[in-house]
Amino acid sequence: MNDKTDYIAINKNSWNKKTEVHVNSEFYDNENFIKGKSSLNKIELDLLGDIKGKSILHLQCHFGQDTISLSRLGAKTTGVDLSDKAIETAKELAVKTSADADFICCDVYDLPQHLDQKFDIVFTSYGTIGWLPDMDKWANIVSQFLKPNGKFIFVEFHPVVWMFDDSFEKIGYNYFNAEPIIETFDGTYADKNAPITQDYVSWNHPISEVVNSLINCGLEINSLNEFDYSPYNCFDETVEIAPNKFRIKHLDNKIPMVYAIVATKK
Repeated sequence: MNDKTDYIAINKNSWNKKTEVHVNSEFYDNENFIKGKSSLNKIELDLLGDIKGKSILHLQCHFGQDTISLSRLGAKTTGVDLSDKAIETAKELAVKTSADADFICCDVYDLPQHLDQKFDIVFTSYGTIGWLPDMDKWANIVSQFLKPNGKFIFVEFHPVVWMFDDSFEKIGYNYFNAEPIIETFDGTYADKNAPITQDYVSWNHPISEVVNSLINCGLEINSLNEFDYSPYNCFDETVEIAPNKFRIKHLDNKIPMVYAIVATKK
């Protein structure tokens, strides 16, 4: 799987299939989102702080709920995603919600060919970097689009979570970025019974790989935090321990499920 086009085409097709299911799913609650409900979680809201008047680049935005939620907080936002179906939906949502948000359809690595602007904040969250093979190239994109002293806000599922099989009974995958993970999956995390089957290609990235890539691209790490819950009920074998806080029931608080980084462009 060295051919860039292969993994991009495979994953784009996968996310195009998912988008229609996700837009209509209870998981994304799009009906209430359109009415004004925010899609953002406490973890990222605490890190973002007051963003009124800020320009924000949102990488791998899916169909734009978080991008629009950021704009509702007073930011001027630009969302980027590989899936043309997702970006088409995002643009429709922006019109429906009168959001100050723009959207670009492209692979993250190709963004410099589509955008020439610097931002106060670059933001990306939950299930994003696993679709990218090269963290150095990713961190370079983050750095390239940040203004001097601009902030990178990153929230992601913890790489320990991706080591387990679906039932969290045994270690099924390498913690380290050893090779592409090429699989076929029925349904989707937002609707496990959805009548779709898709192939995908992903990569596991240890925290050291992520942090060192950011440092090597001129970002200073301000904070790195780990959380013993997920704000999304997107895994199997979960239990809700508090509103919008989910753990793997037989693992309790024994594993990290999410981590968050704030970094500044020097």
